[in-house]
Amino acid sequence: MARALAVACCVLILAACAGRDRAAEQLQPEKLYEHGHKSMMSGDYRGAVRYYEALEARFPFSEYSRQAKLDMIYSYYKSHETESAIDAADQFIRENPTHPRVDYAMYIKGLVYFERAPNFLERWFNTDLTERPPQDVRGSFQAFQTLIERHPNSEYVPDARQRMIFLRNHLAEYEVHVADYYLRRLAYVAALSRARYCIENYDGAPATRDALDIMISAYDGMGLTDLAQESRAVYALNYPNAHPERTHKRDWWPLW
Repeated sequence: MARALAVACCVLILAACAGRDRAAEQLQPEKLYEHGHKSMMSGDYRGAVRYYEALEARFPFSEYSRQAKLDMIYSYYKSHETESAIDAADQFIRENPTHPRVDYAMYIKGLVYFERAPNFLERWFNTDLTERPPQDVRGSFQAFQTLIERHPNSEYVPDARQRMIFLRNHLAEYEVHVADYYLRRLAYVAALSRARYCIENYDGAPATRDALDIMISAYDGMGLTDLAQESRAVYALNYPNAHPERTHKRDWWPLW
């Protein structure tokens, strides 16, 4: 009985969706947009997407369709269809580079990357996300950076700047994690390269202190005492009340 009831409910839902789609096919562009906007404002983002997709399919060159594309980016974002949101944002930016609200598409794209949540296994095991390759973090940082460079007067710039500070710190921490990994394996050139990249690209991030520390240890490990001393001088100038702490040796486990 329970299974039969569940099947009946599914049939009713599918019938209702089909009826809504058939009704949408009869609407003019302004009505399609109106229904989509009402659905979006009421929190029915998937319903809004259906109306907007119907509008774009039937009236692709109407002014309503262009506005619907912007609303569709937001609706995809709110319904957690992240790939669709990013694709829709990229398409709008590419096709409407001079549109007065293209900055909005860039901002939402940055938000989508920014708010991608870790999967359930990472939450369950409390994974340190600074140790994971930060593709989404880079995507968000680049989207916000593009927004700020191309539209410095946009209303979304202040929030984008604050988010970029957080993202910068995250990216710097990841570079330090990788540099530290190489340092512990006495791969001094690789460690030095990642530490220098962190300092040059994420100036102001707290992790740059650790990056400078790694540079000192890497130069010491390679026997480049002059460069190590110069790095110590830079460290002392920037952190007068602290001292470099890394004195890494090779990890105890064998390298296969």
